[in-house]
Amino acid sequence: MEAILDQNKLDKLAHLSIKRGVALKRGQNLLITAPIESLPLVRKICEHAYKEGAGIVTPLFSDSDITLSRFKYAPNESFDMAANWLYNGMGEAFDNNTARMAIAGDDPMLLAEMDPEKVSRANKANAVAYKPARERITEFKINWNIISWPGKAWAKRVFPDLTKEEAVKKLGDAIFHASRVSSEDPIAEWDTHNKNLREKTDWLNSMNFSSLHYDGPGTSLEVGLADDHEWMGGASEAQNGIICNPNIPSEEVFTTPHAHRVNGNVCSTKPLSYQGTLIEDIKVEFKDGKIVNASSSKGENVLLKVLDSDEGSRRLGEVALVPNSSPISQLGITFYNTLFDENAASHIALGQCYSKCFKSKKNLTPDEIKSRGGNSSMIHIDWMIGSGKIDVNGKDQNGNLIPIFKQGEWCN
Repeated sequence: MEAILDQNKLDKLAHLSIKRGVALKRGQNLLITAPIESLPLVRKICEHAYKEGAGIVTPLFSDSDITLSRFKYAPNESFDMAANWLYNGMGEAFDNNTARMAIAGDDPMLLAEMDPEKVSRANKANAVAYKPARERITEFKINWNIISWPGKAWAKRVFPDLTKEEAVKKLGDAIFHASRVSSEDPIAEWDTHNKNLREKTDWLNSMNFSSLHYDGPGTSLEVGLADDHEWMGGASEAQNGIICNPNIPSEEVFTTPHAHRVNGNVCSTKPLSYQGTLIEDIKVEFKDGKIVNASSSKGENVLLKVLDSDEGSRRLGEVALVPNSSPISQLGITFYNTLFDENAASHIALGQCYSKCFKSKKNLTPDEIKSRGGNSSMIHIDWMIGSGKIDVNGKDQNGNLIPIFKQGEWCN
């Protein structure tokens, strides 16, 4: 399958991920998690990492068949277990300034035919065990990055009418386009893109809105913003002082909502693929920040289990703005992959907030984050609520509504 892909663009993606994605520094170690199928990309990433002076690059690979074997044959008690030792080690690595890279590419509906109770239990156990690593990421303690590989099963989900080879090539081309590596100089293009995103975050921060108001088909929602919140997007500085692009692609600007100041109704505009289950047509009602009613046309059992994960799972941890004209949206493709679909539409996220999205973002304690309205949870799940029919207004400190989006596009 490697030969099907444009090797020049694949190399550009690997180079971009090191130079502007994770922005690896000389002597810094790098931890990579990736599906085994993406080995050709991982090899190129390692090559560019060592050329940049990396200390040690450690790739950890996953395999879909091995994952399925567990759900088919493992004893019942297996699904309440997780590799705590691994995530403790990852947390220790991040505390020692190891950079983090993840490659997405697995079948988004890998576990769709597996026992949903086992899937739910395994997800919960993994989420609890992952806390030492997750906290370092959500607190932005180290530079990190996510990119994608066009896995065969994922490609067939996106393009079911094509042959496997055609689907992989088409998905690969879409990934290259969305990641902005189709140009002659992707580094320069990302520098310009980051500048444009910074102009948006600077304006939003200067306005200091107290809340956002969403209106459109099936949606009438007020999202209060956390006290002392800060908008971010594109390249951002981690606590270790390294400026990186966590997501490639990225079209969003985002901040932390107030966990207790969300009211109204909202519906999803794109399917959510969560841990191998497709959840479609989500409809929820918020009251005082908490989801009090929820439904979906598909995957409702999984949705309801997710909402009961912990105390914070029914509250918001992120709100993000993405114009309907974004390059990913214009592709007209549903990727069934949050990294791409969240950058095709404005979205919200259930669960854990980003502590980096506060003006005094360094070294805030959990109690300080909570006092500002930040949410705490073992989950962080993005789902899309934006479209070309959604208007977004911001309420300023004097109670005036200022247009931000009109029919899915920036007003300023």
